[in-house]
Amino acid sequence: MRWRGTEALARASVAVLGRLDPERAHDLALAGLGFTGALWRARIPPAASRIECLGLSFAHPLGLAAGFDKNGDHLDALGQMGFSHVELGTVTPRAQPGNPKPRMFRLRAAGGLVNRMGFNNKGVDHLVARLAQSRYTGIRGVSIGKNVDTPIDRAERDYLDCMRKVYPFADYIAVNVSSPNTARLRELQGRDGLDRILTTLLEARLGLARDSGKRVPLLVKVAPDLSPDQIESLAAQLRTLGIDGVIATNTSTDLRPFATQLPRDQAGGLSGRPLHALSVSVIASLRAALGPDVPIIGVGGIMDASSALETLRAGANLLQVYTGFAYRGHVIVEEILAALALRQGASTE
Repeated sequence: MRWRGTEALARASVAVLGRLDPERAHDLALAGLGFTGALWRARIPPAASRIECLGLSFAHPLGLAAGFDKNGDHLDALGQMGFSHVELGTVTPRAQPGNPKPRMFRLRAAGGLVNRMGFNNKGVDHLVARLAQSRYTGIRGVSIGKNVDTPIDRAERDYLDCMRKVYPFADYIAVNVSSPNTARLRELQGRDGLDRILTTLLEARLGLARDSGKRVPLLVKVAPDLSPDQIESLAAQLRTLGIDGVIATNTSTDLRPFATQLPRDQAGGLSGRPLHALSVSVIASLRAALGPDVPIIGVGGIMDASSALETLRAGANLLQVYTGFAYRGHVIVEEILAALALRQGASTE
């Protein structure tokens, strides 16, 4: 069954929201999900084949990236929109407001966004309460980070605090050490910082898994602005530590092509179509360095079915959208799911 006029309503809604301040538009879109999600549920096409990854069963590869629903306030509504998994967060131990506004900017002609949100969230305890109340039956990811005022040499305490609290409710946990919008955070992608954080988390997980009878996969979210040598080193370290998977990629700090389109001295992370080629390149390099067995969630510039399929061909096992969903609404979900179904059909003929 297809709801008459639903696609036209979606396009009109996206157009109206596109005239507003980007962060205001984002907040209004989330507030309206209870209504639009119910309409969208009847429009989900037959799912692509189920995929087993990370020891979990995904209805299909397409999910929603972290950052869209930081606090888990809208998980059930987002779950009606066809995603196989929703990644919440990034969440920190204590609530924090994030960076001063304005902190999100559209690059409309390029199909991009620049944000410097700064891990604005209501804190891990709020997120856990929302997860406990949720009825969403898809895969739940939670992205964890550190508070802005936590010294970098104590960052592992924040990650550990978050992991312990979300562990009973998460299907996987993403360790975000690659956001460009928290001072010095990307230093934690270096060998010493990453080893300190991941060793702490992996050791703690042994006890959590033993006590709960549940082993929650740990993934690391990496930046796109890594050199080939850095990618090789990072991949070797992740394999040695035994990390479960990688999310590639976060946003890029290279804003030089758009310097004249942004406020003076604007910093932040670039997402959307301009990021796609870089993200795909990093995914391909990671796949070559990690080998065939380490799962990769591909995210970055997936704006349509074509870019989704290109991300899979580069070596991703799963996909996530953010900016494409912000620009196109649930139409992008239907389009990508249809393409995945056709791809699956062609592969079985």
